[in-house]
Amino acid sequence: MAIVREPGSQPTMAAMSRIDDLTERVERLLLRHEELQRTHDLLQQQLDVTTHERDSLKARLAAARARIDALIDKLPASSPADASSTHTPDA
Repeated sequence: MAIVREPGSQPTMAAMSRIDDLTERVERLLLRHEELQRTHDLLQQQLDVTTHERDSLKARLAAARARIDALIDKLPASSPADASSTHTPDA
């Protein structure tokens, strides 16, 4: 809604009140925007740290799997008959 006034005339009290209300609302919105921006920056930092930690854990898991596979490859091959002769049933 536009404020219509004659050239050279002063705004009415109602118009000034409306402008003050809008100014206050804009200032609150700017503060809220700044708060949200700070929150966003903090969350982005947390995401970066978590992503780095995840990548590190994935690398460690891959290395552990490679070590386990290497150990499995070093195990002597056994036949099914060998496995049954060394197995002792629970009594």
